[in-house]
Amino acid sequence: MKGIIGKKIGMTSIFEPNGKQTACTIIEAGPNVVTQVKSQETDGYTAIQVAFSDKKEKHATKAATNHFAKANTSPKRFVKEFRNPDVAKALGESITCEIFAEGEKVDIVGTSKGKGFQGVVKRHGFSGVGEATHGQHDRSRAPGSVGGSSYPSRVFKGMRMAGQTGNERVKVKGLKILKIFPDKNYILVSGSVPGHIGSIVLIQK
Repeated sequence: MKGIIGKKIGMTSIFEPNGKQTACTIIEAGPNVVTQVKSQETDGYTAIQVAFSDKKEKHATKAATNHFAKANTSPKRFVKEFRNPDVAKALGESITCEIFAEGEKVDIVGTSKGKGFQGVVKRHGFSGVGEATHGQHDRSRAPGSVGGSSYPSRVFKGMRMAGQTGNERVKVKGLKILKIFPDKNYILVSGSVPGHIGSIVLIQK
């Protein structure tokens, strides 16, 4: 596996060589610093720990400051571990967006936008009970019946109802890298990516 921590910048669209207009997301991918290298002998598995986004030293704990000092870097805000890395990196080295190539497909993990408590129409796409006929009164966005009466006399687990919407860890698979800007550490990927502008995402393959 190879991966990098990035920040969602926003969305735009580009024209491909065949003239097709494609919506894409701009991600600031790195640079990441390798803050720990784990091996089978010392840790029982192979992985590299990378960190992204600087943090003020006064806001970091002493343990975190000393940990990052081993890699000769300042404290970071976000840390992630990638197991069985394809890229061989030593402690303190940087990982940039150049580990990926244009045309490559990646998986992106992020936290979706939180929308609070929502009804069934917004949360699950229900169409409502119906229009204002047959005695319906203020029922256009109601969930309707949720269970039987005498049998089974209960509501089944997993019934789609109103509740907390969004704010979940989401992985979007198979997004194509359309363009890479190494000078700005920008990656353009096709389609949408979970999360608000400025949110942290993981790009992995």
